[in-house]
Amino acid sequence: MVDHRLRTFLCVADCGSLSRAARQLFLTPTAVMKQIDQLESRLGVKLVARTNRGVALTPAGESLYADGRELVAGAERAVERARRAAAQQRRAIRVGTSLLNPCKVFMDLWNRLGDRLPQYSLRIVPFEDDHRGILSVIERIGKDFDFIVGVCNSAMWLSRCDMLPLGRYRQCVALPEAHRLAGRAQLELDDLNGETLMMVRRGDSPVNDGLRDEIERNHPGIHLEDTEPFYDIDVFNRCAQTGRLLLSLECWRDVHPMLKTVLLNVDWAVPYGLLYAKDPPEEIAAVVGAVAESLEEEKP
Repeated sequence: MVDHRLRTFLCVADCGSLSRAARQLFLTPTAVMKQIDQLESRLGVKLVARTNRGVALTPAGESLYADGRELVAGAERAVERARRAAAQQRRAIRVGTSLLNPCKVFMDLWNRLGDRLPQYSLRIVPFEDDHRGILSVIERIGKDFDFIVGVCNSAMWLSRCDMLPLGRYRQCVALPEAHRLAGRAQLELDDLNGETLMMVRRGDSPVNDGLRDEIERNHPGIHLEDTEPFYDIDVFNRCAQTGRLLLSLECWRDVHPMLKTVLLNVDWAVPYGLLYAKDPPEEIAAVVGAVAESLEEEKP
């Protein structure tokens, strides 16, 4: 907004030397002097005079220096006000996050979108993973949150929100670090014979119901113990305290510091995705569309 030659003149005046100003501006002394000459020619006045000690300002230079400083400061204030005004107009995208449903996946997606959505900013909104209240959290999508990235194969969840699928997480087994199977890199269902395996009760997740059918049909030596339909930290604590196994997912590998998570070699991977309100407002639908388009472009 301010002529670069004026900024060069102010720097020369502050430094009192062409060579020192040149070093500060990453220019040659000749280039600095050329800009001063051009400014003097444009204004029709002499601004600086060379001396044995460097350069000194003429009366006209002193006057321009005082007014030029105010001009530059005013321009910088104007730019900052414009930026603040622009920021206030940006629509804040509210992203829910919790221990079991962290927002990092969304942040990675957002970073890959680049400059497609410059009119939006992000605001992180925490929530609790409480199996008694998680459905009320899902119902708040579109009210308190615009998005949650979550593991979602729940009929109860999907009756309350829509989902853009992002991928699948493999099934794992969480178990105490001292358990006989904790040192294994991968487990087969046969390895769990004689163990109690905690998993969500039947009826809400087709993937978990399918895995339960396979266990009950082909692996009767595994004792199944029902948990609540949605995990929270309490179920991981119960696993650590009782020594029982817990059907888990690879994304929850670091949820509990006293548990080891081992991959389970089964075909029942669980989908996860971007959860958003049914009939979302136009701007949220635009974000979903931009994410979907980006994912499509990344396909090999």
